[in-house]
Amino acid sequence: MTMIRWILGRLILLVDALTAPRGITRPPEAQADLDRQTAHLSLYQFKACPFCVKVRRFLKRHTLNIETRDAKGDPQHREALLAGGGEIKVPCLRIKDGQGGSQWLYESDAIIAWLERHHLQQS
Repeated sequence: MTMIRWILGRLILLVDALTAPRGITRPPEAQADLDRQTAHLSLYQFKACPFCVKVRRFLKRHTLNIETRDAKGDPQHREALLAGGGEIKVPCLRIKDGQGGSQWLYESDAIIAWLERHHLQQS
């Protein structure tokens, strides 16, 4: 089973690389403003997870520069996901607020809907 998962994971990454979407080109000041708005966001993910690929493709398609954190290969990110979000489940978007707190949003469709609502309506 481990070998099958490994092969499927590599296949997912290959297809993603071959069919990567192009990003939106915005005026530099608009992109800089959007980058400032999304600077407080982090996406916890596994590289070959199909739902994580779905969110990363959305980010690329809309040129959203959000830090991705490998919760599988980096023990610090894995521990932060467990401590903050409560479970090792990806994708998970960490949304830091201005008061030092964080909201942890799971599920690819919920993450994409939140990003559309909060960061793409004004661009």
